[in-house]
Amino acid sequence: MPTKVLEGIRVIDFTWAFVGPQTTKTLADCGAEVIKIESATRPGFWRTMGPFKDNEPGLDNSFPFGIFNTNKLSATLNLAYPKGVEIVKDLIAKADVVVDNFSGGTMDRMGLGYEELRKVKPDIIMLSACMHGQTGPYNTHPGFGNQLTALCGFSHISGWPDREPVDLGAYTDTVAPMFNVLAIGAALDYRRRTGKGQYLDMAELECGLHFMGPQLLDYTTNKRSANRKGNYCSYAAPHNVYPCKGDQEFCAIAVYTDEEWEGFCKVLGNPEWTKDAKFSTLAARKENETELDEKVSEWTLNLAPDEAMDLLQAAGVPAGSRKLQMDMQTNNPQLQARQGFMPVDHSVLGRQNVRRPPYLFSKAGYEMRPAPLIGEHTEYVFKEILGMTDDQLEELVIEGVIE
Repeated sequence: MPTKVLEGIRVIDFTWAFVGPQTTKTLADCGAEVIKIESATRPGFWRTMGPFKDNEPGLDNSFPFGIFNTNKLSATLNLAYPKGVEIVKDLIAKADVVVDNFSGGTMDRMGLGYEELRKVKPDIIMLSACMHGQTGPYNTHPGFGNQLTALCGFSHISGWPDREPVDLGAYTDTVAPMFNVLAIGAALDYRRRTGKGQYLDMAELECGLHFMGPQLLDYTTNKRSANRKGNYCSYAAPHNVYPCKGDQEFCAIAVYTDEEWEGFCKVLGNPEWTKDAKFSTLAARKENETELDEKVSEWTLNLAPDEAMDLLQAAGVPAGSRKLQMDMQTNNPQLQARQGFMPVDHSVLGRQNVRRPPYLFSKAGYEMRPAPLIGEHTEYVFKEILGMTDDQLEELVIEGVIE
């Protein structure tokens, strides 16, 4: 197998929730040795979240943890003990990167802030990701991606104008990890060229605002505030999500150009209603959009979503069937051809389909391994990397430093 992109890079992972673990998962999937520092008495977010194997809660039974932590190692250490902090500093002295996503100032209060870590590893690269960054009046505000999605304005513009905003969940948590990985990659390249490490202060709010650029520019230039408009588009018709054959089955269709409209009509068999003057131009279709949507729905209701999608795409009309998560894993020929999901065998969870990075390197490969059991690699980390003896390890366990 080709060499992995980040092979030889060691990362100490203090992350939890989604942004942090997804960041370090990407590093691990690309070949870095990612050591997740965990606590059995205060386990991280995903170890306690279901769905669980056989519906039985347990620190090794969480399917979400298995998804977000592939290729990582796990070592347990109680950082409430000063000796635990000193041990993790010894480990960081042999590492390249440290990643956390606690609220602002947390690592400093633990005695593991960047200035402290520089003393044990002058060229260390540290990335801290939190809601608002490490500085400013809101730097200590804790929170999750759900709050950030609202703070960025995504919730406000999502949904129908006569209803409450749609809950998009932790949308920003899918955005920030890629910024984090890019910044870490740049810092590694900088260190390669200069021999110097650096501190990366990542504000997840600012990552999310990047994707609100058009709305921010429109307000800055035209003083127009974006609002909810459902599936409405001023320059396309039909433009909606239409019901198909089956229970809660839908196909999205968007017709922008005259050529696409002609292709759309041809797929439908050029019925008489498509020749009516009130549908002959985009402006006319927009004026009669409610009736147009009813006509389109009459057609889609007789077809399965994929059938409607394939017919329209073959005619050059943008269309897509609504997919569920399981459909993407088991019934998507494109993802299957590219091995977008890869099977791994977890000793507790059994076989899981896990997501590999969405890019393929021409000169490097992937090896997907399952997420670790809690503390699975504690002995390896402290004996093989730090050189501890069995007696030292046993003493730390007795003291409660190693859990």
